[in-house]
Amino acid sequence: MATASDEARAYARANGERFLDELFEALRIPSLSGDPAHAEDIRRMADWLAGSLRAAGAENVAVMETAGHPVVYGEWLGAGPERPTVLVYGHYDVVPAAMEDGWDTDPFEPVVKDGKVFARGVTDDKGQLYVHVKALEAYLRTAGGAPVNVKFLIEGEEEVPSPNLTPFIREHLDLLRCDVCVISDSSMRAVEEPAITHSLRGMTYLEVEVKGPREDLHSGFFGGAVHNPAVALVELLAALFAPDGTVAVPGFYDDVAPLTDEERAMIARTDLTPAELLEATGAPAAWGDERFSIRERVSARPTLDVNGLWGGYAGPGPKTIIPASAGAKLSSRLVADQDPERVYELLEAFIEARAPDTVRVEVRLLTTGRPALVPFDLPEMQAAVRAYERGWGHTPVFTRGGGSIPVVADIVDLMQVPVVMMGYGLDSDGLHAPNEHYAIETFERGIETAIVYLEELASAER
Repeated sequence: MATASDEARAYARANGERFLDELFEALRIPSLSGDPAHAEDIRRMADWLAGSLRAAGAENVAVMETAGHPVVYGEWLGAGPERPTVLVYGHYDVVPAAMEDGWDTDPFEPVVKDGKVFARGVTDDKGQLYVHVKALEAYLRTAGGAPVNVKFLIEGEEEVPSPNLTPFIREHLDLLRCDVCVISDSSMRAVEEPAITHSLRGMTYLEVEVKGPREDLHSGFFGGAVHNPAVALVELLAALFAPDGTVAVPGFYDDVAPLTDEERAMIARTDLTPAELLEATGAPAAWGDERFSIRERVSARPTLDVNGLWGGYAGPGPKTIIPASAGAKLSSRLVADQDPERVYELLEAFIEARAPDTVRVEVRLLTTGRPALVPFDLPEMQAAVRAYERGWGHTPVFTRGGGSIPVVADIVDLMQVPVVMMGYGLDSDGLHAPNEHYAIETFERGIETAIVYLEELASAER
């Protein structure tokens, strides 16, 4: 006997071509959140999404203002208060793209080639987000209702990154009240190995500036008598690191949540070999704390990286100067239990304590984001496992993401609900890169998996 999810999945298959055509409409809108010249496109994209939600059957749909780009909200609460409510988060903004970046086709005119759709934002995040809109539509058009209540929170500033989302959530906690939040903005290594991301790293981003003389000096006249700010900078940066690749700042690792044996075994299922790392990166050799596997280093351990350096002369030919100043940008990826503000205080104190009185050193905090860790034994997580097995066709693995999505920690902290990151893209989709693409197969499998997840969630222990 066919279940409601079976009928919804059949509807999705029958309407797959239309779903794809609708996605193409969204992809043609260049919703670049970081470029003021595209403010009208952002608004057009928000309005398009609101219309799409209404057409799918969502109610109380609204384009809601923030201090920046608007949030799109919609809901369907017909399952009733005794059933759980799932909040779907996604974003409709994209990063810039132009032909001169290396695109083979117009990034804002979707093209299908070899079963893949090529367009900016197709996997990050318009395609993955649209999966959930169509999953709700499939239930409403077949069974007349979904097995759970569904809300949508879709922002237009994730790529900038989300300066107005946390205030919006704080202001609308009652409106957004739910039992679980689902995010599809991640990926898997292969179709046969779907992944549920249960951890993301946080971020502390800072800038260090070293100032010396009031202007660039002739090194022949003053070299040896004036401390070169570029030299002082690299001396300070070098002091941050130990020879074994760890961070030498006292207290940096004090709050790191230790990995359990079960977590290490889970991470080992998707580990990278040194050869795979070199093939993926082109680096000459692997590097880092050898007490941890490569996958653990890039997902479950904190880092400190120099992202950029400037100072002095870098043009063609020689120019013998002592630069007036030099600077660097540093980012620290943080893991569970680390506080971004505390890490900044440790780094700032370490640098300032070692700053010589021959130069002036300024340390500035640019941005922070909290790490997130959601236990993978929660009922909402296990419901996702069953959904992938039934809807996707393969058993998923739990992974730790090396990157940061600040909204995840914000939702966990402010709303006190678990976040389930069910990615429907592939690692090879090229998000943020030229020729970003999304396989039609994964788009269709994603819709069916999202359909099944709502059914599994309805019967999961609350």
